[in-house]
Amino acid sequence: MTMTPRAFGRAFTAAAMAGALSLGALASTAQAETLRVTLQLPMKHHLGQNLQVFKEIVEEKSNGDLTVEIYDSAQLYKDKEVPQAVASGAIEMGVASITRFAGTIPAVDIFYVPFTFPDYETLFAATAKDSAVRGPIDEAILGTGARVLWWQAYGSAVMLSNDTALRTPADMEGMKVRVFGKTLGDFVETVGGVPTLTSGSEQYMAYQRGTVDAGLTGITGVTGRKLWEVMNTVTVANVAAIEFLVLINEDLWQDMSEEHRAILTEAAAEAEAWVNSRIQEIEAAAIEETKKHADVVILGPEELAAWEVAVEPVRQGYIESAGDMGQQLLDAALALR
Repeated sequence: MTMTPRAFGRAFTAAAMAGALSLGALASTAQAETLRVTLQLPMKHHLGQNLQVFKEIVEEKSNGDLTVEIYDSAQLYKDKEVPQAVASGAIEMGVASITRFAGTIPAVDIFYVPFTFPDYETLFAATAKDSAVRGPIDEAILGTGARVLWWQAYGSAVMLSNDTALRTPADMEGMKVRVFGKTLGDFVETVGGVPTLTSGSEQYMAYQRGTVDAGLTGITGVTGRKLWEVMNTVTVANVAAIEFLVLINEDLWQDMSEEHRAILTEAAAEAEAWVNSRIQEIEAAAIEETKKHADVVILGPEELAAWEVAVEPVRQGYIESAGDMGQQLLDAALALR
């Protein structure tokens, strides 16, 4: 019979325990647990650095009884595979974009409903643990077999174009626009554009080849992928909030001791505070770096108001798709503004 890596690990641990020379050594070995984490991005990215913070806290507080192994750059799983891999127990932990749950929980796309979170004050209130926005999402995801340990702010979505800034909804009319989710596709269609679903790793080539005329992406993605080489204008407008989730298998969580669950909970809270305290500085640095290579336009209040009016149908479409939960989350989000 073929053993899974996790089953093999447990068998190996049991054998080691049987050979222990003392009850003290036996008890210590029984508590040991290795948590593998799959990550799409490289360790140098702030989400990778954030996992490293978590790892160090966990291993220190558990005196080595809990070990965290990070597999970055999609070594084990692609982003779309992570929710199922974690829920099934194929891997203990993983990081996935929140939009990966949109197929089963459409309401999670609240963060891609355009211009719903105009600033970080509103966003942080929405993503705070047990908030009226985040709470129902975490609970719904728990039903899939994965528990959300903490949220990672990736940054806000900006608009890329060549030569002309996308200052008004009319500026996008007739353009083929790179998007990374259904709701953002609805946004582009609403203002007269043609959405083209393109992965993050493929967008540079899409811009270079002219497959699309414009695009939506995170500002940190502009610097990380040097997108200014193929798109020379960036319009900063906080179109959407890009959020990632750090997940752990729920069955594993329930099998853990209360002490270990407490350590993970505390480490997750510290890791979330770490990324939230840095994301604005990270984005500001990305904007300044982009200014060295491309035209950067930051929309003012009146321009943003025009966009928000134009995309009202997207909110209605989101509610139709996400049902009662979508209405609940949208109401809660708007109440924070």
